[in-house]
Amino acid sequence: MTDRLPHTLRSDAQDNRQRILDAARTVFAAEGLNVPMREIARRAEVGPATLYRHFPTKEVLAVEAFREQMHACHAIVDEGLADPDPWHGFCLVFERICELHARDRGFTAAFISAFPRAMDFAAERAYALTSVTALAHRAKESGRLRADFVLDDLILMLMANNGVEATPSATRAEASRRFASLAVKTFQAAPDR
Repeated sequence: MTDRLPHTLRSDAQDNRQRILDAARTVFAAEGLNVPMREIARRAEVGPATLYRHFPTKEVLAVEAFREQMHACHAIVDEGLADPDPWHGFCLVFERICELHARDRGFTAAFISAFPRAMDFAAERAYALTSVTALAHRAKESGRLRADFVLDDLILMLMANNGVEATPSATRAEASRRFASLAVKTFQAAPDR
């Protein structure tokens, strides 16, 4: 019989795995993805071999560590798409994604481009971009979104939102909300005169 049986981790292995994930989430959020794996192991109070046994690469660790943020991002996009007012839905998506990214430096880097081959990130990126493109098209048709808006404008603004990382973590979310509010105004179509 060559089928593999489900593998259940011992309780100590489950504890180690959870400590690694908790440490990775904390470090990635505060410092981004450039933190060495050895530092994550140190903060999780496990040896490097234990970390690599659970997560053989940083990419695998990041995908698992950011699973909740990926689900949150997906939910935000779905909420925007479901809004009967496409302009409101577009604004909601932009503002909430900016705030999500401001809270977690590592997630932004991972989601935008750090791990282009990570299937989970690639699928979520593709879904988000396709959905936001459809939402932007609807917002343009409503006359509320600038006619010359292109998706690259949104990407550029999300990249600019990364600049709030320079602010203290306590004020980062508020700075991101302010930035998003100003950016949305630049996306809005000029009222007829």
